[in-house]
Amino acid sequence: MVRGKTQMKRIENAASRQVTFSKRRNGLLKKAFELSVLCDAEVALIIFSPRGKLYEFSSSSMSKTIERYEKREKDNIGINNKLAAVDQNTQNVKEDAQSMAKKIELLEISKQKLLGKGLEPCSLNELNQLETNLEQSLSRIRERKNLLFRQQIEKLKLEEKRLKEENAKLRQTCGMNPSPWSTSTEEETMEVETELFIGPPERRRIQNP
Repeated sequence: MVRGKTQMKRIENAASRQVTFSKRRNGLLKKAFELSVLCDAEVALIIFSPRGKLYEFSSSSMSKTIERYEKREKDNIGINNKLAAVDQNTQNVKEDAQSMAKKIELLEISKQKLLGKGLEPCSLNELNQLETNLEQSLSRIRERKNLLFRQQIEKLKLEEKRLKEENAKLRQTCGMNPSPWSTSTEEETMEVETELFIGPPERRRIQNP
């Protein structure tokens, strides 16, 4: 007689349920013992009956096996936490990279507009703002250039003064008369007027003599 397949659901009859529990409990304990012996595995089995009675089997020591299991679970939790942190960091890096790429794109567009390219989509207000920004930039550039010119002129004046002093000392050492273009009390300076103009073009009225 072929035995039918048992349905995996709770047995409603209490007596049948107790009989099935006893049979399958003994079979499970037997299989656990066989697994530990045949495969040299560390096996620990804990069973609580419906009435709360404890049945257990351990191939070595139940407490040591449970301790080993808890340690392994802690290690797994630590690994999972590290993996989660790595995933979060990777996601943050991706988001930062996307944000940086967008900023670079906007800067490139702004650069092209400053070079006079890609102005077709710009409105009149945007063009006026761009013109204002360029004028402010040119003003700062001219200020910086004028400052460098003044600093360079000051350096040249100091170098000229040093050379004159060295020349005067050499002439004195050699017993020669002082140079006609230098004095011992005051150094003469010459102001040179020039038509050089640095700045934006402007209208100038030319008067005929």
